[in-house]
Amino acid sequence: MAANGSPEQPTSAAHPAQRLGAPRAGRNLWAAIAVGVLLFSGILVALFTVRHVFIGIVAAAVAISSWELAGAMRRGGIAVSLPPVLLGGQAMVWLAWPFGRDGILLAFVITALACLVWRFPSGAAGYVRDVSASVFSAAYVAGFAAFATLLVIPADGAARVLCLMLAAVGSDVGGYATGVLGGRHLMAPLISPKKSWEGFIGSLLVGTAAGALSVTFLLDGQPWLGVLFGATIVLTATGGDLIESLIKRDLGVKDMGTMLPGHGGLMDRLDSLLPSAVVAWLLLSLLVPL
Repeated sequence: MAANGSPEQPTSAAHPAQRLGAPRAGRNLWAAIAVGVLLFSGILVALFTVRHVFIGIVAAAVAISSWELAGAMRRGGIAVSLPPVLLGGQAMVWLAWPFGRDGILLAFVITALACLVWRFPSGAAGYVRDVSASVFSAAYVAGFAAFATLLVIPADGAARVLCLMLAAVGSDVGGYATGVLGGRHLMAPLISPKKSWEGFIGSLLVGTAAGALSVTFLLDGQPWLGVLFGATIVLTATGGDLIESLIKRDLGVKDMGTMLPGHGGLMDRLDSLLPSAVVAWLLLSLLVPL
């Protein structure tokens, strides 16, 4: 969900043809907006009808994103043990519902063991590399996403998830708008050549405001808690963007997939949400107890 730019271009990003104010190459903005609205609407319907359906949405997103990440790694010469990663990812998401953090941890440990064994038939060459990538994939996608399950379980879980979504979307929209209109100073040119400090400031302003309003009015929290929540989600969302940018640069791929017009793959939309789900659960558990 690269709010201020994408990592697709190599380090020649500082060239005039790749100025920060230029449109993203290969991105259909209106298609991206339409897809984003549809995805967000589907989540809203799930949250405010039978909120546990949201867990199914998370599980489906984890399966698709894990498949995309494995495909990107395969193009980069790394073999992910996909069956245990896919099955273990589902276990992490669903076991979080009845067993909480213990369910996530148990499922992750078993998944890691399964990845170690699954790779046996291919021999020693690249064993550490492939197993490390498999365990990383399970932790990065399903392990982080399972905290969204923890968010939705409480009686006010729909509101907690919505606080996360609004802060993350605010960060994305604010960063994109200010980055395109006024981005001039590169934030991390070796990682994401179109991400600017101006875009980050826009993310911080809009994302913090969205977090403050959502925590105040949806969870009856103190406004200052909402400001803290929103600002922290902006930081983790930006970090998530940069993490995926580094992964794609390392693998030499432009997008994780192609299923979402204007966005690339589903994984390209979840990059900022994955670490943010963990932090949102932690902050709301501490700041807005049940």
